[in-house]
Amino acid sequence: MDPLRSYLGRLLLEDVTPVVMVLTTPLAEAACRKSGLSFVDMLSPFSLFKKIDVPVRTASDQPYRLQQFKIRMVYASDVRKQDCEVADARIKLVVSEANEKALPDLLSDPPQLKDVLNKPEAELCPLWIKKFNRELIRTLSFSDHETFDHPVACLLVVSSKDKEPISKFADLFNANQLPPLLNEGIMDPQILKHYLVLHEQQDGPQEIAVNILAEMRTTLGLNDCKLLSINSSTQADGSDADNSWSTYKAHGLHNHEGTCFLNMDDLNEIKDFMQDFASNHIIPYMEQKIRVLNQQVATTRKGFRNQIKNLWWRKRDDVPEAANGPMYTFTSIESQIRVLSDYAFMLRDYELALSNYRLLSTDYKLDKAWKRFAGVQEMSGLCYFMLDQSRKDAEYCMENAFTTYLRIGSSGQRNATRCGLWWAEMLKTRGQHREASTVYFRISNEEPSLHSAVLLEQAACCYLLSSPRMLRKYGFHLILAGNSYYLSDQKQHAVRAYRNALFVYKQNPWSYINNHVHFNVGRWYGVLGIFDVAIKHLLEVIACSHQSLTTQSMFLNDFFHFVQSTGEKFDVYKLQLPVFNMSSLRVVNEDHRTYASNADVDVNESIWQELEEELIPSSSVVRTNWLDTQPKSSPFRNNKACVCVAGEAVKLNVELKNPLQISVNVSGISLICQLSTNLNASETGALTTAAEEDIASTKPSISTFESDGNNFTVSKLDIVLGGGETKRIQLEVTPKVIGILKLVGIRWTLSDSVVGYQYFEVATQKKNKKGKRGARRSLNTNLIVIKGLPKLTGYIECLPTKAFTGDLQLLTLNLRNQSEHAVKNIKMKISHPRFVIPGDSSDLDLEFPQCLRKHVQSDSNTVSEGTKENVKGSLFAFPQGIKIQGGTTFSWPLWFHAATPGNFSLYLSLYYEMESTTDIPYRTLRMHYNVEVLPSLDVSFAISMCSSRLQEYIVRMDVINKTPSDSFALNQLSCVGTKWAVSTLPSRDSISFVETIPANQAVSCFFKIKDLSTSSCIEAADGSCGSDIVLSPGGSTDVFDVSRTPITDFHYQERHQQGKLAKVPRGLLDFILISKAVAVNSSKSEQLLSHHTCHCSALSQNPVWWLMEGPRTITHDFSKSCCEANIQLVIHNSSEHNTTVRVVTSDCMAEKSQTAPSHESASGQGGWHDVSLENDIKAIASTKGTHSQKQSSESISPFVWCSLSSAQVDLKPDSSAKIPLKVCIFAPGTYNFSTYELHWKVHSSESGHVDENVTSGGGQGYPFYVNVLQGA
Repeated sequence: MDPLRSYLGRLLLEDVTPVVMVLTTPLAEAACRKSGLSFVDMLSPFSLFKKIDVPVRTASDQPYRLQQFKIRMVYASDVRKQDCEVADARIKLVVSEANEKALPDLLSDPPQLKDVLNKPEAELCPLWIKKFNRELIRTLSFSDHETFDHPVACLLVVSSKDKEPISKFADLFNANQLPPLLNEGIMDPQILKHYLVLHEQQDGPQEIAVNILAEMRTTLGLNDCKLLSINSSTQADGSDADNSWSTYKAHGLHNHEGTCFLNMDDLNEIKDFMQDFASNHIIPYMEQKIRVLNQQVATTRKGFRNQIKNLWWRKRDDVPEAANGPMYTFTSIESQIRVLSDYAFMLRDYELALSNYRLLSTDYKLDKAWKRFAGVQEMSGLCYFMLDQSRKDAEYCMENAFTTYLRIGSSGQRNATRCGLWWAEMLKTRGQHREASTVYFRISNEEPSLHSAVLLEQAACCYLLSSPRMLRKYGFHLILAGNSYYLSDQKQHAVRAYRNALFVYKQNPWSYINNHVHFNVGRWYGVLGIFDVAIKHLLEVIACSHQSLTTQSMFLNDFFHFVQSTGEKFDVYKLQLPVFNMSSLRVVNEDHRTYASNADVDVNESIWQELEEELIPSSSVVRTNWLDTQPKSSPFRNNKACVCVAGEAVKLNVELKNPLQISVNVSGISLICQLSTNLNASETGALTTAAEEDIASTKPSISTFESDGNNFTVSKLDIVLGGGETKRIQLEVTPKVIGILKLVGIRWTLSDSVVGYQYFEVATQKKNKKGKRGARRSLNTNLIVIKGLPKLTGYIECLPTKAFTGDLQLLTLNLRNQSEHAVKNIKMKISHPRFVIPGDSSDLDLEFPQCLRKHVQSDSNTVSEGTKENVKGSLFAFPQGIKIQGGTTFSWPLWFHAATPGNFSLYLSLYYEMESTTDIPYRTLRMHYNVEVLPSLDVSFAISMCSSRLQEYIVRMDVINKTPSDSFALNQLSCVGTKWAVSTLPSRDSISFVETIPANQAVSCFFKIKDLSTSSCIEAADGSCGSDIVLSPGGSTDVFDVSRTPITDFHYQERHQQGKLAKVPRGLLDFILISKAVAVNSSKSEQLLSHHTCHCSALSQNPVWWLMEGPRTITHDFSKSCCEANIQLVIHNSSEHNTTVRVVTSDCMAEKSQTAPSHESASGQGGWHDVSLENDIKAIASTKGTHSQKQSSESISPFVWCSLSSAQVDLKPDSSAKIPLKVCIFAPGTYNFSTYELHWKVHSSESGHVDENVTSGGGQGYPFYVNVLQGA
């Protein structure tokens, strides 16, 4: 881009121009004031020459032509350094005027991203910002280290009415009236002087003025004197007067008093005067000045010799450090070079200006005149820019100047700002907007808040224009600018800056800065009195959960303050306080499905459907329902709508949360509903689709939906939500008439000030492909209201929420019919019959637990042996004749048993039919309870076969109390059924020492159990052994009958859980341990616990049992012969199949099976010994004979089997056989006749399959010790 056509080029052409100092007499100034203008204001519009076309020749011989030129007309009194406060006040006035004009724009909608990106560069920054930049630059006019503001010429003006005008010219240029910079020697007083006589046509003929002009030319010079006539118009307020100068208003010719005596002839004369003054006087004078100065510089400074001389002279003495360096007068060579450079720059000979700026920068750097050095660096950068040469050198010069100004301190701060403004414009011209924004940000740090705000806004615009666009930085710098505007009391500008940044943070999760923007915009709108917009923005931040408590309080207080300032309640759509979780919405409408409590509604529908599969009539199982029985014209055939009953509340569960840390008061929470009594099917469909879409898209006002008390009633709820609290509430609407009920939304009032409302949005999915579902609604808000129906309500009385494992209780199911009509055919389905089973009607009058003791006779509750396997199922039908009349309560007993520890959910569904004809023939009542079962006693059994007797077992019962603080007392142990008997071990007649088991303690008890089904069991014949054993001391009368319901019912439920009854092998047994909780408070009722352990078996699962029978002590005289002992081996087949058993005896077995006395253990006598005493030895013939007998017996076995060495027997299931055996003993001693082995093989039968683990096997003989004594 051509630098001259850029904004910076135009700025330099208009601001870095020659200055003409104006001196006027009072009469001359008064003549101009008649038209409402000063003399300078009158000439200023004509000081810009766009087509002057003047040839210029400076230092070179080659001339060039100026097409555009401008001179600045300045009063002599204004040629001085400007006061900072006055300059800042003028700048503030520019911003304030724009601030007042910005208010109408603030009432429009904030700009959107698309609109901002499509704006041209010229519209992004307001036009007044450019005016601000120019005013900021002009605050540095007439500085002492720069000369382009020094006057080039002086225009002296007198009136034709002045007496002695020639002497007036001399008086005007008096030293007392000249600027201080001229008197101090900083500016050159020898400047071009031009003299002007101002004549008013209204004062008389022009001859007087012509005579004065002639006298002036004689005295002051022929070419330097001019005559100017003004105020030729006779009509001050005429149309001719307005039209004469209206075309020059754009150039600054503003008539503030509304009168003007200048006509077109006057304006043309002024224009001609300014044209002549510029082209024939100022430009030639500057050309001549440049040539003279250039010759002086060339003579004294240019050339190698002059450069070395200058360098040596400046290095001669150390120059003290100073901001401005040494004082330079206008006669110094440095000042002359600066004048030469600035004149060349103003006449656009940029190469000459640049060469002299570079020459001068070396001098200032050596002199440490840093401010002057920065000034020439700044102008060097502008020369590079105007020449469109090295960008790198231009940026280096501007960077060097900028940093040098800042290094100086406060005196160079404003110069750094000007340098930064020119530098930024230079970068913007070259498309380097990102770098320009950095420069704006740097200079903003050096300026007061008002100036900083404007600079930051320009930096933001540069980020938006950069490539790629940097939206985040754009928004951030606008926020910084808005904050600075607010600190400078420019609230309209602050709002405008923040509003322009809204679209940046609208779609981003930067919550803190988003809250900051909306809160401040809302607050500032409120200060400006625009409360509706203020409330709109504050609504965006009142639900800021991430803010601190103090910030939340501030947001909320300001919001309510502006709401109260309006004097009315606001209706706010989607008010975010509190936050309604629309995904948690649940409409509870009871058709044929009713619920006992609100918690039952949250249960998954599939659970209820699975539970009710056998409960409801078979017609419903084949995927039909009562709606199919309706006529095709009936509105009930509309499957898209749900059904509710007139007079019964439709409930809506929703979760709301207070995101703040402050408690908020929410009142009047209710549903927004519509009820149409027109049941036309086509209109119903229209309501479910078109109406929903219309509400979702148009968002009608809350006043559109008014409560209709004749057709329905809605509940209203008032709550106080604590900080961060979440509540789930239930809203109700009760239709009174049949029709179509539409749930539209929710309304509520926040702190009695703001009415919030939100409509239910319906999410639909269109059918796009074949096979996919069509429109699906996330929330069905259309309900068909039908006539009233009978309804049962119910609850389980005394059902515990926490119980110990094994806890057994009698409960009551209470049902109440709230309608006027009776219900019949009642059935019940229970999800966990292991925990809850229905009782009999007679159980209601029982006293628990006394009813379970054996002394209580009740044949109806005793389960016979033949019916044990008929376990109560989960489906229960009440007696056929039972009906629940309207307004009555019906009760039925239930038994509860806490089977296993953990948390379980109990589901119970009741089916009942209507006695009268209704739209729905049946209904169900659904109940749901959560029970936590705590660990109590952990019971385990270990069973070992008795080696001394068949069909007897030793049982070890291990009981661990797993509670942390409760104790339990053991009451009784029972074997289920009549086959088994339990008793104490023979060594102990009682175990009364086991009274209670404290917390975290364990106990082990030993018992003996017998199989009463064997014919050899003596206890079975005399009845001395039973299936129950009392564990509590003196509790023989406190025995509970485990064969009675509900204990036996729960026991067989446990058998089903621990292993199916049909697959249980024979020979296994079950135990029931009954205990009682030790109550800390004696007034508490007795708590009974039953622990069921099923499918217990012996540790050894061999199908064959055997036992050796015979004498234990034998006396024989071995001096006569050896001893023969007759024994027999009893073998029993305990399996369900035919078994072959083979017995093999052996004379020599391992020595470890023999037991010898200690005094023979080291003699190597094998495993046997002589038990004779000394007196027994006397009976033998001689000691020697005895000794020789032992010597000879070392090589033979102490006993031998003299019967068959092998025998085989076939046994049928559950049968026994005895095999006779004979042993020959050679010497007295103690012998273990276990040197035999058994081998068996189980044969499969048609009745069942044999387990592979027990098909065949074998075993060593059990120890059988016999004492053989020496007889007399």
